[in-house]
Order: sequence, then structure tokens, then C-alpha cells
Amino acid sequence: MMKNSDTSADLSASELITRRIAELGDWRGETLGKMRKLIKAADPEVVEEWKWMGTPVWSHDGIICTGESYKDKVKLTFAKGASLKDPAGLFNSSLDGNARRAIDIHEAEEVDGAAFKALIRAAVALNKSSVKPKPAKKSAS
Repeated sequence: MMKNSDTSADLSASELITRRIAELGDWRGETLGKMRKLIKAADPEVVEEWKWMGTPVWSHDGIICTGESYKDKVKLTFAKGASLKDPAGLFNSSLDGNARRAIDIHEAEEVDGAAFKALIRAAVALNKSSVKPKPAKKSAS
């Protein structure tokens, strides 16, 4: 029987994200947990991943967003944010890049949940639309 160890290699991405939220233990963990719930509510088929030495990543046919925690903020970076309509103006960071856009959430700030879920759904739709179907054999015309 294998010995039960407590290394991150033995945990799923979802378990690692749950652990990160618990380890933060303050408003950042609470905020990341809230945003995670909104992501899962917006896209029940979302895939949680753990990349780049400890970054929570949410994907569906490609990366939707990452969730990093810093001393003064929680940052949700949308991989293709520059291509998304943001009618509620949630994006407030990384606004000059060609592809990414981010939402920085500071202590005591609330994010409009409905607008955030709409952004998640738009990111999933964009990812689905950019998934290339396998090319069918073309007949010469």
C-alpha cells in the first residue's frame, strides 16, 4: 500500500485551489473563493487546472482566466480579455495589452456577480468559436 503523502503532486488541481484559498486565510482567500463559485456557476463544465508553479487556472476549450493572489489584491486575468465585450467595465488592469485583460479586486471591493458571470460565459463562447474543427477533406473545385 502506498503511503499517503501530503505533496501537491498527489492532489488534483481543484484540491490545490481549495488549499490555496484556505492558506490565504484572509479577504484574498474569501475573494478568490467567491470568484471561483461565480466561475463554476457561469460554466458548470469549467476545468480547474494548476499551472505555472501554483496558479489556479479555469479553462473550457482553452484558458478562460487565471486567479492570482498578491499582498494587496486578487487578480483575475482573462487570456483573451481584449476580445471580450465588457459592458459593465469590470476590466481594470492590463488594459493596454493585445490579448489579456484583468480584473484587480482589492480588499472590501465587490465585483458585480451577474456581470462577471456574463464575462465568463463570453470567454467560453470565444474559446469555443476559436477551436478549430478537424479539416474535412476538400474536393478540388
